Amino acid sequence: MPEVAVALWCIAGFLGAGVVGAVLGNRPFATPLVYGACLAIALLGVLVALGVLFGGAPATAVVLPVGLPGIGAHVRLDPLAAFFMLVVDLGAAAASLYAIGYGRHAAEPRRVLPFYGAFLAGMNLVVLAADAFTFLLSWEFMSLASWALVVSDHRSSASLRAGYVYLLMAGFGTFCLLLAFGLLAGTSGDFTFAHLRTAGAGETATALATMLVIVGTGSKAGLMPLHVWLPLAHPAAPSHVSALLSGVMTKVGIYAFIRLVFDVIGDFSPWVGLVVVMSGGGTAVLGVLYAVMQRDLKRLLAYSTVENVGIVFIGLGLALAFRANGQGPAAALAMTAALFHVLNHAAFKSLLFFGAGAVVAGSGERDMEKLGGLVHRMPQTAVVFLLGCMSIAALPPLNGFVSEWLTFQAILLSPQLPQWGLKFAVPAVGALLALAAALAGACFVKAFGVVFLGRPRSPAAATAHEIDAFGLTAMLTLAWICLAAGTLPGFVIDALAPVTRDLTGSALPAQANLPWLSIVPIAESRSSYNGLVVFFFLVASGSFTAIAVHRVASRRTRRAPAWDCGYPLDSPLTQYSGASFAMPIRRVFATVTFGVHETVDMPRPGEMRPARFRLRVRDPAWRFFYGPLARGVERAARRLNRLQFLTIRRYLALVFAALVVLMLVVAAWR
Repeated sequence: MPEVAVALWCIAGFLGAGVVGAVLGNRPFATPLVYGACLAIALLGVLVALGVLFGGAPATAVVLPVGLPGIGAHVRLDPLAAFFMLVVDLGAAAASLYAIGYGRHAAEPRRVLPFYGAFLAGMNLVVLAADAFTFLLSWEFMSLASWALVVSDHRSSASLRAGYVYLLMAGFGTFCLLLAFGLLAGTSGDFTFAHLRTAGAGETATALATMLVIVGTGSKAGLMPLHVWLPLAHPAAPSHVSALLSGVMTKVGIYAFIRLVFDVIGDFSPWVGLVVVMSGGGTAVLGVLYAVMQRDLKRLLAYSTVENVGIVFIGLGLALAFRANGQGPAAALAMTAALFHVLNHAAFKSLLFFGAGAVVAGSGERDMEKLGGLVHRMPQTAVVFLLGCMSIAALPPLNGFVSEWLTFQAILLSPQLPQWGLKFAVPAVGALLALAAALAGACFVKAFGVVFLGRPRSPAAATAHEIDAFGLTAMLTLAWICLAAGTLPGFVIDALAPVTRDLTGSALPAQANLPWLSIVPIAESRSSYNGLVVFFFLVASGSFTAIAVHRVASRRTRRAPAWDCGYPLDSPLTQYSGASFAMPIRRVFATVTFGVHETVDMPRPGEMRPARFRLRVRDPAWRFFYGPLARGVERAARRLNRLQFLTIRRYLALVFAALVVLMLVVAAWR
């Protein structure tokens, strides 16, 4: 059976699991049944994707007798679709395994189970779609299913607000993509991707369509300032759904960008790469800056997703610039770095959201200021969460380091670009990427330290307990993937070669057969990296140090006064909090980046009431863009409201005037 047929059966299986969840959702056995079925189907999808990537199978296509009359639904499985199908189904398998245990805590499982399978089916169908109608239909299906999961806690006003904002942004993105497809197809009436590749839209139409694609897919991926739904929707959804939204669905947005810009549009100028690179650099830095400021653990992880999406778009922008200038090997390096980071982020961000869900399930809190000391009560979660923090902070020998290192290698090739704008912009973006990497380290030192180290700051943290075996197994599996991809990156790079070859016309040399399993993306004299050697060095040096300390050091017990760090009181209130940790960064960037409001209520001498400090950090996107836009729409709606009270003659006059304007537009267009 062709691989694309198996992939379609997987989608049908996900839809079937959703139907089972709708029918049997309130039964006790429905949760393990639905999530277990989704786990098995997702693993089958992973095997199909791996078979296409490693087996070298040719692209296969099928036309289904559904969709538009006489046209049908076109689906196609090629290396690019196979890679993102791997990302989607790998995240789906981990989330389903995690949810077998975590889902038992759901108060109303019937609000989650029917839409969970539908969400997975929608993401897979987006990846396989090969015509505009099927793509947009599955895109909207994915958005609506995920919206239902975001508002599953329908009694929470925060969840309803998050769902409202998410629905607005999703509809806006779909509208942009609809206009882009219309510009690319023109008057031909053929909306298959195969036709759009050769339609030859004019230069102006192509440029406008490219910008619409950047906006439409960027709103789903989380490019700034289109990111505002992420920090609202991710905390509102159940933790396994948050992992899918952050680790997987944002990658579907990235897939749509790659498919439409690199594959369907294809012919573009270097300025597109400049726009994408600059957008990615700004998104990376601002995303991690906002993450550092957060006290809600899931909201911190949501803003961190914005940062990592920016890193991916830096690689994609470089690939666009290099490809537009005919520099195939450099474009292949940048594309490999971007795709590698897509896979890495899906692994470690899902792991971190699972860890956040374990903290919420074990303590009932996600406010970091009310946590602390969980390493003693949740030791296994603490270990895997630490590995996730090290991965996302790009520490070797874990996977996050490899993809960011490859991105820096691509940036170092920017002097080869002939355009002066790119010559100046790309090094500046490299500096932004370095700043983002440093801030990410600080962010996740804060996240792990405040949550797991120190003393409990509340009774909920003092009585926390470990998560179930299913959740621990899912987190441990993702932690092993992070370690394997970081120590053996050559195998991942080789698996990405068919994808980069299709998109850029070139691929990196085979890496897995190099001595000592090193990776040499450009030339051995220029740069190389060996994750396996770094791993063994760290293990050996750490073991040697531990043995030396235990063997050589004196066994005599030495006593001295405890270092109290300047705080002699035995109280959790005297230890560093998340806000105090972030204070230096907040003070540096407050006037430029954040809408920070600090309120200090200091009692007068003799008063017995406590002093109070209140901090509010607001995303400037709401202050400078979405807030004024919403107020403007409201004012316009109130003024236009009088149109419903016109007479019939005035209505006819308005219709006639609109008809004349439309005829003039059509005449000018032709």
